[in-house]
Amino acid sequence: MSKESDFYQVYEVFSRRGNKAPMQHQFSLLAPNREMAMIMAQENFMRREEVIDVWVVKQSDIRKMTSEERQHMTNRIDNKEYRTTKGYGYLRQKWKEKEQGMLDEKEIMSWKEVKKR
Repeated sequence: MSKESDFYQVYEVFSRRGNKAPMQHQFSLLAPNREMAMIMAQENFMRREEVIDVWVVKQSDIRKMTSEERQHMTNRIDNKEYRTTKGYGYLRQKWKEKEQGMLDEKEIMSWKEVKKR
């Protein structure tokens, strides 16, 4: 690697629009240091949108899952289909069958006969 490529580092920029709003990733940028990264983030982002907070983090300081950790995590949660909405897909059909069973023609006609008496 040359010294020039070591000069710039990648920073990730996050912002929040309100006190109760979540932090959201906005973009990545190249800067020589933290202070310059913050100035660049403010100049490129804050003048376009109203935000109450901006975080600038060096990408190398962010820890992400390794592929082994991700594999382990997905193996651990494979049997949790009940947590997804697709696990309840059969309920719509059950309700439809129940409603149709309750309001069949024979039952509706029996209501008319009860009123005549």
